[in-house]
Amino acid sequence: MDQYEIGAVIKKRREEKKMTQMELAEILNVSDKTVSKWETAKGYPDITLVEPLAKALGISVMELMSGNDVQNKNRAWNMMKMKLYVCPICGNVISSIGEAVISCCGITLPPLEAESPDESHSARIEKVEDEYAVTISHEMSKEHFISFLVSVSDHGAHMIKLYPEGAAEARFPIRRTRRLYYYCNRHGLFQVKIK
Repeated sequence: MDQYEIGAVIKKRREEKKMTQMELAEILNVSDKTVSKWETAKGYPDITLVEPLAKALGISVMELMSGNDVQNKNRAWNMMKMKLYVCPICGNVISSIGEAVISCCGITLPPLEAESPDESHSARIEKVEDEYAVTISHEMSKEHFISFLVSVSDHGAHMIKLYPEGAAEARFPIRRTRRLYYYCNRHGLFQVKIK
């Protein structure tokens, strides 16, 4: 938490909303001098004011505290811009379509960077009636395994959770599927484009 970054975010968002320091101060029941101190990095907002301040500025608490200004300009819901996040503490899997500030277990998560699979993470994709049968040649021990697979089409995503000592395979509907992601607990996210 950097008071210069927080101050810059408060000032920028206040000015974008065409609000004076006095107007913001009135919403929060503080003085305009207090708002000025925040914006010039001479102090932090009190913890009880963080949520009301974020709400008044039209941003999330995470955006306010991190100093990152996240604006989702992806209004068309392009599924091919899907981002996946995995919490290293609890293993929670979170997805977003477009830019987002994602937090889990008290930490901000970076989006996973998908790579093309190498030989030890190759996937075999076969058409079986109206589905893709996906098999990944990968060990599935408790220490090293494929955690999940996601098929992405232009209208949605379908995630299947896998477990150690199970099979690294799944089936997905063929209909408009364009991409397949799968996650190795040691080597990260892999991506295969489906034609």
